[in-house]
Amino acid sequence: MFSIWELILQQLVNGLILGSFYALVALGYSMVYGIIKLLNFAHGDIYMTGAFVCLSVFAALGNIVSGWTGIILSILVAMLISGILGYIVQRVAYRPLLGAPRLSLLITAIGVSLVIYNTVMVMTNSQPMFFTSGLDNAAGIRIGSILITYIQLVLLAMSGVFMLALNFFIGRTMAGKAMRAIALDQDTSRLMGINVNRVIGMTFVLGSSLAAVAGGMACVYYGNVQYNMGYTIGIKAFTSAVIGGIGSIPGAMLGGILLGLLEAMGTQFLGSQWKDVFAFGLLILILIFRPNGLLGKTEIERM
Repeated sequence: MFSIWELILQQLVNGLILGSFYALVALGYSMVYGIIKLLNFAHGDIYMTGAFVCLSVFAALGNIVSGWTGIILSILVAMLISGILGYIVQRVAYRPLLGAPRLSLLITAIGVSLVIYNTVMVMTNSQPMFFTSGLDNAAGIRIGSILITYIQLVLLAMSGVFMLALNFFIGRTMAGKAMRAIALDQDTSRLMGINVNRVIGMTFVLGSSLAAVAGGMACVYYGNVQYNMGYTIGIKAFTSAVIGGIGSIPGAMLGGILLGLLEAMGTQFLGSQWKDVFAFGLLILILIFRPNGLLGKTEIERM
């Protein structure tokens, strides 16, 4: 029989893992919005594509490599493919419209999302695919009646490493400083010698690669992928970005983790049918009392 504290601990771990998925995808939303003020609704579909690539590569590796080595290699390939896809989407669909009204960009993003979604649906014949990692799902650390598996611990550690690496990249490297400069003023950045188009392309590559990491981790954690998996996490990741403050990198991380914890706790104590009520109820409350999000900043539009 589980005690209340054991249940809380178990859902804390579950919420952190779910929140890390949201946070990794939300980072792409925030980075793109921070630079070109675009809500890239195709981002969830890039996450889904990364998951399928990870699964396909792991299956192709077969008996050559297995376990965590095969998983890490598969995730790296998924990052590469998703990064290329993100760049192509940016170059073909978004760059020609950077000077157009924001509504044009938004409609284009929805169109790109539908193209990717339907392409994967046709390629997979609308059938789910299953991921068998070969890892021991029963191995882990037991605390009372609760089992925290090594798979969960490794996934949490991977999420933390990627988030810290991105934070370091944005804050300490010249490329990261260029991204922050463009987010403040593109015209001045051009006058200072920054290649704006190249930095925007790099932003899409980074965001798409992080979404692929989340997709690969979802393969390992859930054991299956399907063509419509990007829609739900896309909405939840966008919610996370807004909760934390759209355009804020730490805000996206905080919003994702917070949303994951609330969903896990709500599912445990009130039932799974309430998890979306928690997610979007929180979004409404934050938008009422903090319209810019938890870590967002007030922006002044120049006419």
